[in-house]
Amino acid sequence: MAAQSTGSSGINAEYGNSGDCVPDAFFWTIDEVANWIEDIGYWQYKSCFTENFVDGRKLIMIDANALPRMGIQDFDHVKAICGAIRNVLGVEAPDSMRTIYLPPRDHLATFLEKKAFLGPNSDSLEFEPLST
Repeated sequence: MAAQSTGSSGINAEYGNSGDCVPDAFFWTIDEVANWIEDIGYWQYKSCFTENFVDGRKLIMIDANALPRMGIQDFDHVKAICGAIRNVLGVEAPDSMRTIYLPPRDHLATFLEKKAFLGPNSDSLEFEPLST
């Protein structure tokens, strides 16, 4: 795989040319995710991420339900880590008061969830921002 360059926007330049607006964190290795967890102050959970093989593609799937199953039981830590994941991936926080009749507001999160799976179908997906 060719080296991936990033600009100041945090968007992966190699994939940016094909129309994708994929955050750099999406392409992190397992070790890079574990180092990031350590860097944000949760060094004690580094092994939880490495033992569960969480790389950048899987990071979008980590939520408040997954963290306790990985061994992270402290609720304040769960909330903080979930917020940090949303921040590094550039997706908005869920809004429990939003009506289900409206379309999803976070198009990028939906795209990243679909792109998280491996294979030619997900690899060929390109992000197309919704026009407003």
